[in-house]
Amino acid sequence: MSKTPAPRVSLVVAISSRALFDLDASHRIFETEGVDAYCRYQIGREEEILEPGVAFPLVKKLLALNAQLGERGKVEIILLSRNSSDTGLRVLNSARHHGLDISRAAFAGGSSPYRYVAAFGAHLFLSTDPNDVRLALEAGCAAATILPRAASPAPAADDGPLRIAFDGDAVIFSDEAERIFRNEGLEAFNATESRAAREPLSAGPLKGFLIAVHQIQALFPAQDPPLRTALITSRGAPSHERVVRTLREWNIRIDEALFLGGLPKGVFLKAFAADIFFDDQEVHCDAARLHVATGHVPHGVANG
Repeated sequence: MSKTPAPRVSLVVAISSRALFDLDASHRIFETEGVDAYCRYQIGREEEILEPGVAFPLVKKLLALNAQLGERGKVEIILLSRNSSDTGLRVLNSARHHGLDISRAAFAGGSSPYRYVAAFGAHLFLSTDPNDVRLALEAGCAAATILPRAASPAPAADDGPLRIAFDGDAVIFSDEAERIFRNEGLEAFNATESRAAREPLSAGPLKGFLIAVHQIQALFPAQDPPLRTALITSRGAPSHERVVRTLREWNIRIDEALFLGGLPKGVFLKAFAADIFFDDQEVHCDAARLHVATGHVPHGVANG
């Protein structure tokens, strides 16, 4: 009797062209001279290779996992762009030049491409356009705004494992606890979290993405895996217990958990060597992008 093969595990990330490549010069033309000038500029330079953008190192490491996954799983990058197919040709040419295995794309011809996130089955949408990200989140898709590079960001390591770091409240988890903290203060927050320590937190917008990452992780040996995750949160004791028990209830493995008790996150992200960090609060994102690529998740009470 033949054994039924295990289903193939997938991780699908949709990304905008401006997050993947440096399109600042052409975007300035679009803003100052309009659509027609932008189209002429891109078509006239479609054989000129674009330089990597903020999320390029992340995408490169994600795709590199496929060589080790074999038939067990696959990581796929989907290109979503407001460009037309004409002007998007330069983006696909650049992806091919840089050795990025991207075969699926949607060119929305000036419209927001967020509508195709769910259609492609993407677990995460990364874009430099905050409005597109908000629309995706409102549609129930995990999404984050890739922030511009800081003046002197720490260079991402080309080798070593892919490292993804997450904030907790309003990112992996709902903002239910954050609302108590903002409305009633730290003492009430700690008291409430202590009482509810054995009650799992509700899901936040990036829970599904974390689950997909965890399933890919599970295909690799626990020792020295090519993909590591970290929870880096402002929470400290005693509010840490509910977080630990929630992840246990969800059967999600987090490799490292840092409960900072209000300390700034930037230096810890640098120490973890994160390839990307996701947070809901702009103040934390602005500090983090001095050290690592950062995705703002505009969800929850901190984002009004």
